[in-house]
Amino acid sequence: MARNDGIDRTSARNVNLTAAKIGNAQRHNEREKESYTNPDIIPECTPQNIHFKKPTAGYAEMFAQMEQDGIISTRGLKSDANLYGELIFDVNSAYFYNHGGYEFAKRFYGDAYKAAIEIVGGEQYILSAVMHADERNRAMSEALGQDVFHYHLHVVYVPVVEKQILWSKRCKDKSLVGTVKETIMQVSSSKKWLSKPALDEQGEPIRQKNGKSVLRKSYSVLQDDFFKAMRNAGYTDVERGERGSSEEHLTVTQFKVEREQERLEQLTAQTQQKEQQAASLEKKIEKIQKQQIAVQEVEQIEPRTVPFSTKVMLDRSEYENLAAAAKKFYVQERKESKLQMALDAAMKIISELKAKVTALTAELAEYKSIRGQLHTADLEKENGNLRRKLRSYETVISRNNLWAYFSQHRRNEIDRGESR
Repeated sequence: MARNDGIDRTSARNVNLTAAKIGNAQRHNEREKESYTNPDIIPECTPQNIHFKKPTAGYAEMFAQMEQDGIISTRGLKSDANLYGELIFDVNSAYFYNHGGYEFAKRFYGDAYKAAIEIVGGEQYILSAVMHADERNRAMSEALGQDVFHYHLHVVYVPVVEKQILWSKRCKDKSLVGTVKETIMQVSSSKKWLSKPALDEQGEPIRQKNGKSVLRKSYSVLQDDFFKAMRNAGYTDVERGERGSSEEHLTVTQFKVEREQERLEQLTAQTQQKEQQAASLEKKIEKIQKQQIAVQEVEQIEPRTVPFSTKVMLDRSEYENLAAAAKKFYVQERKESKLQMALDAAMKIISELKAKVTALTAELAEYKSIRGQLHTADLEKENGNLRRKLRSYETVISRNNLWAYFSQHRRNEIDRGESR
């Protein structure tokens, strides 16, 4: 998943795991934890997760059994070697929502699992493949007023390469020395993800000035392989994840941080607006309360008794003064009552908004701490170094008039970049 720019992009990344880290990956993928720091995981929806290959035991136990059965070999590995790999396949949530959601996601990741088998080198090396359908995309859910889930696929596997073991010089039969004694599937993450030679449009290796092949990084190869596999499977409305970018690693958390930041700013603005309204109401009430009804004239009225009656008698002018004072008091009391009700309502809303702001601030701090763990500064520094290297390579290519060896598409990209 790349930028939120309306383009549906594939994303594939590989995570290397040691024996010490595989347990946590299992607990997350197989939903074995009692609670999760990610608030968007909805445990009630976990039964919707789909296993394309369900583990027969724990990941470590399955690995040990494979080694015992001779399917894999760990000879010569260090104790802290990367024994496992995890492929994570992803496309932005909107892509699945626009194609029908859950059922479409099952078909898409079913085909993605087939691509994973080819990438890994065989289904026998896959320990688990599970599509998560219980992680809610909060921003889209709130925008659309319904639950929208972020579907993605985790594939845990053992990285192996074919290795030929030769007869050594100590072999008694000297005719066998140097020949193949046996072929094993060696566990090796580094050899599994070696960089591959870049090819031109004719399928020939692109070479540097010194004759050495230009290499494509393993991450770029993985992105290309996944994209091509999904295109070949009929998903022609997706684009490849952006080249030379670390966006795929950061997008989910960064997107959540940005959206939660927007929500926080909106709530803060609403709180400030309500506080201003409350202050205005308080001033109005205070002004009304300060207005004193002129009661002096009323107090000076001396009613006269009516003979042989309990009634009293007033002059017309005195009656008019008394009636006016009564009406004025009634109107003032009603205004004050309405303003007090409005003030009480405003104070209640302010209290609720402040509670939301407090909760959202705490939640945002958690997201930012997660984002910090992604070492964004290191990634940005690395990207900057790579861009500088790329520019220096392009300068050398231009200086030596070597663009003819590259595709016209790449040449056009460079020209556009220079024009900007």
